[in-house]
Parts: sequence; structure tokens; C-alpha cells
Amino acid sequence: MRVTKWNDALAVQIPDDVAKSLDLKEGDEVEIAVTSGNNQRPVSSEEREKILAYIRSQRWKLPEGWKFNRDEANER
Repeated sequence: MRVTKWNDALAVQIPDDVAKSLDLKEGDEVEIAVTSGNNQRPVSSEEREKILAYIRSQRWKLPEGWKFNRDEANER
């Protein structure tokens, strides 16, 4: 999306197809979340709890001998 100058403010132009898919109309209130470009979206606390409950219910097993390595996990 493109940011443009609009009077003394900035505006984000929402493409028509996106506005239609979200059923947006002039005057609607929207909330913008800034992400790191990997298409993440904010998750509500209710949704987070449902996800965690699902993960816990699966009781997934890790491979035998597997160990977490913090340095390896944080490599870029």
C-alpha cells in the first residue's frame, strides 16, 4: 500500500479489491498493525489461549536426544 500526503497528515491508500474483500466503506474505523513484513497479524488473548490449549492437547513428542540450542535458534 502506498502512503501519501493528505493535507497536514499522511494517508494509506487501500486498493479497491482489498477494500471490497474487507467490506470497507468510507468512514469505517480501521486498526493498523505494523509487522516485520512477514504477514503476521495481531492475535487476541482468547485466540492465543485456544492455540496454546490445542498445542498442549497434542502432547507432541520431540525426537530422542533432541536438545534446544538458543544460539542456533537465534541465528540469522
